Amino acid sequence: MANTSTRTLRLLSLLQTHKYWPGNDLAARLQVSPRTLRRDIDRLRELGYPVEAQRGVDGGYQLAAGAALPPLMVDDDEAVALVVGLQFAMQGMVEGVAESSVRALAKVVQVMPPRLRKRVDAIRSMTVPADWGGGRPGAGPDPAALTAVAMACRDSERLRFTYTAADGRRTERHIEPYRLVSLGRRWYLVAFDLTRHDWRSFRIDRLIGPEGDGSRFRPRELPTADAAEFVRSGVDNMPHPHRIEVLVDAPAEFVRQHLGRWGKVEEVDPGRCRVSMTTDSLDWPTMSLGSLGADFRVLQPPELIEHIRAWGERFRRAHPEPTEPPAAS
Repeated sequence: MANTSTRTLRLLSLLQTHKYWPGNDLAARLQVSPRTLRRDIDRLRELGYPVEAQRGVDGGYQLAAGAALPPLMVDDDEAVALVVGLQFAMQGMVEGVAESSVRALAKVVQVMPPRLRKRVDAIRSMTVPADWGGGRPGAGPDPAALTAVAMACRDSERLRFTYTAADGRRTERHIEPYRLVSLGRRWYLVAFDLTRHDWRSFRIDRLIGPEGDGSRFRPRELPTADAAEFVRSGVDNMPHPHRIEVLVDAPAEFVRQHLGRWGKVEEVDPGRCRVSMTTDSLDWPTMSLGSLGADFRVLQPPELIEHIRAWGERFRRAHPEPTEPPAAS
């Protein structure tokens, strides 16, 4: 048996991984008796962690929203700043940050008192995030929806929501959420559709009002190696307005570090590589290729050449031609 401090931290960690833990299961995971578990729960409550208990044969424990944040963590102002920062970080494109932000946000929101949630919502509603992707305003995922979906995946709880397809048609969905996937500038939910009896991926920014129905399920086996592969296969098979192919005068590894998330990078020789990507906007490849700081040549499509030329002319006009100095008298 682990010492008391180590066991308490382990207990807290387990309570954060599921919405509800049956008491017998929790005691078994900690390798302690139900009586010792109750003492450890009381210890967490003394530290300020809001742990609720359900009595009876099927009784158990869950971490609930409290009147105050647990001590020795952050104060109210820091908590609000933390949540707002995580919400915007999960919409960003920094490698490896978005997924971690969603997990951290789900944990913080779970124990955040309602009075602090109101402050977070007020700040978010009055703040307009920057969008470098050239997409329409508001095209990013709603942080509240993304957090709700993340919690449903964690708790294996069925979800209902309205989904808007690419053609604007709306349908009601009842699904078993599996995993969230961040791909390029988009968030996707991989889930088993209970109405269509098949696996589907859903863009989070097209979900409306996701709500858990309170029922649990045993996760099914995904037909691919992982959720990211499932999403990629679906995205690759979708029609895209533009298929880009470019030769870049830079090493493949350098280009892959900058563009590898949004396209395929193949080495041609030690100093050159071929970049291929599909996109619904020519603004994004124009900006990303220009940010490499290396020469490149567009192989296809011809529209991209014209688009880059138009950008170049616009930039040239931003710097007026110097005028001739007046002649000396």
